[in-house]
Amino acid sequence: MRAVLTLAGILPALAACGPVSVEQAERACAERARTAASPIRLSEAAFGSDGMHAAVDIDVNTDTLSGRDPSALYNACVLRRSGQPPRQPLYTRPDWKG
Repeated sequence: MRAVLTLAGILPALAACGPVSVEQAERACAERARTAASPIRLSEAAFGSDGMHAAVDIDVNTDTLSGRDPSALYNACVLRRSGQPPRQPLYTRPDWKG
């Protein structure tokens, strides 16, 4: 009986690890590819009484450090997450800002 209850508690967590829709995978993977292509981005700049103030976000991961092609990362990521190839290439996505 305990094994059945334990299994019932684990199944929802395992289901969350399953494939997602290709649309969801493309959105998530495009963000990962953007980070690999452009790890530094200016997020805030302002002038005040103390002079100029700027904040910079730096996203560094192993993809950035190894110089991997963002398009190849995107294709592999979408395939891994959804089980399907991307519907359109990374560089043609309207939200791509690489």
